[in-house]
Amino acid sequence: MAGNGETEQSSPSQEQQIMHMNPRIEKDRQMLASAREKGRGAIFKTFARLSGPGWLQSGITLGGGSLSSSLYLGVLVGFSFMWLQPLAMMLGIIMLSAIGYVTLSTGQRPLRAINEHVNPVLGWGWLIASMIANLVWSLPQFALGTAAIQQNIFPKLVGPEAMPDPWGKILVGCCFLAVCITVTFLYGAGGRGVKVFEIIIKAVVTMIVLCFLGVVVKLSLVPVEAGGLDWGQILRGLVPDLRLLYRPTEQIMKFIAEVDPKFQGFWTSLIVGQQRDVMISAAATAVGINMTFLLPYSMLRKGWDKDFRGLAIFDLSTGLFIPFIIATGCVVIASASQFHAVPEKALLGEVQTRAVDEELVGRFNNLTAQRLKFEIGIEEFQELSGAERTERTKALSYADRRMAATLVKRDAFNLADTLAPLFGVGKERGLSQYLFGLGVMGMAMSAATMLMTINGLCLCELLGRAPRGWTQRIGALMVSVGALGPLFWKDAKMWLAVPTSVFAFTLIPIAYLAFLLLMNQKKLLGDYMPRGGKRLAWNVLMVIATGTVMLACPYAVWSVTKKRFGSGWYGVAAVAAYIGLAAVVHIIRKRKRRATAQ
Repeated sequence: MAGNGETEQSSPSQEQQIMHMNPRIEKDRQMLASAREKGRGAIFKTFARLSGPGWLQSGITLGGGSLSSSLYLGVLVGFSFMWLQPLAMMLGIIMLSAIGYVTLSTGQRPLRAINEHVNPVLGWGWLIASMIANLVWSLPQFALGTAAIQQNIFPKLVGPEAMPDPWGKILVGCCFLAVCITVTFLYGAGGRGVKVFEIIIKAVVTMIVLCFLGVVVKLSLVPVEAGGLDWGQILRGLVPDLRLLYRPTEQIMKFIAEVDPKFQGFWTSLIVGQQRDVMISAAATAVGINMTFLLPYSMLRKGWDKDFRGLAIFDLSTGLFIPFIIATGCVVIASASQFHAVPEKALLGEVQTRAVDEELVGRFNNLTAQRLKFEIGIEEFQELSGAERTERTKALSYADRRMAATLVKRDAFNLADTLAPLFGVGKERGLSQYLFGLGVMGMAMSAATMLMTINGLCLCELLGRAPRGWTQRIGALMVSVGALGPLFWKDAKMWLAVPTSVFAFTLIPIAYLAFLLLMNQKKLLGDYMPRGGKRLAWNVLMVIATGTVMLACPYAVWSVTKKRFGSGWYGVAAVAAYIGLAAVVHIIRKRKRRATAQ
């Protein structure tokens, strides 16, 4: 500590008493001290035993958003963006490590620290944005979980044929919600409930990783000429190819080249827009703004302090970074090998291996209708009757229809074929359908559970209450609004996570900027303020991370508001107003401090 003036700022006693709900913390502290005396092997074993918050981060990041983004990333660009998610996660780990360092060094609740030492507009913006992200991100989790149960796991019991919607969706959604609430309340119970909760999340994350890792291993054993993996091409995908920001891949360009030149621009624009959305989605689901809220509060809840900073970094590396990289990388590889530049032949009438899903046909028809609308104009298209539209779209060239069959958004049933190389597909549905369904359901359930948990913590902080009791439970139950997602979402349930994640990405800069500024507050950190080379390293890394998301954020803001409100300028105005409010508050606070000092 730096003297009496900074003891109050750095002492964790009051904050830890509020957040501390684990009576075993002193035993854990002694275990760490003993392990450090014994050497690296003992430290590793102790760290592995005590890890937890990092795995909770995996529970949310390895949800429907990451799965969908990875699947569609492989579908749209093949192996070309293998670099994207590792880079996004590395930037996220930098910021999470900084958040952990500040929180464990001071013991203060981050919202209070940001409001007092940086700017309350950033602090409250961080809290409210985290709650918004929780509610918005809950929609794809429930939609994905419901789709997996109805399409992959129990289609004969609660699928549309056995139990017509909406009752099938309502029944499945209620069961899904009940399980999520039960598991979430385990965390709210504290003590042993937290430990059980972390074990459940670890088990789900491990199952997900092993499933898709098995696919990649199996495909690696098959010769390239027989449909196996070309690892040279995969490794080349780790080198960024920024040309794909404004053009499709070479494989897709070959298809576009066969389209009438008058309509090549339509398909190119459509694909590039989807590629950008999926890129933003993949980056957003690596580390979302609500994850930046969960980490510090989950650490404080366990009673961690400055003695646990080394454990925190280990926890993020083993519990978050490694599972995320393996799982998302394997999903991209599996989907790219099965679907990139591969038309859904059943839509073209070339194969009849199974009945074509009606929703898939509907999405295919929507793409061909968009292509027809581009050709004849919106007004003439609207004048056509339903029968005339159908006739005109069926008359489109084979090249156009093949493009639509290539780009059609696959849902859980179709994407289950990514596991086919590992388990095979029977005459109607193979083991791959069931295991893919379990994987999707596990991802969606763990993410929905974590969203409930985070929102409970958010509401407690919003109301200034201790993170326990009915305040936390009510906050968790707010996320139940996501159960309405399956009833209103008409497009592919897997795709819902992509636009949702693009929206959530617009909120991330708030958290990154807040903690970048907080890391440089000597009044808060006191003797724990990094100095010299360490401070330079921290700031360089954090500026890179913050600058990267800020560079990508304008496109996300413009894209979201243009699609939702018809103009991207609404988003620009909202961002400008927020920045202006933060600047005004900063100036007012600065003047008050000067007046007080005088």
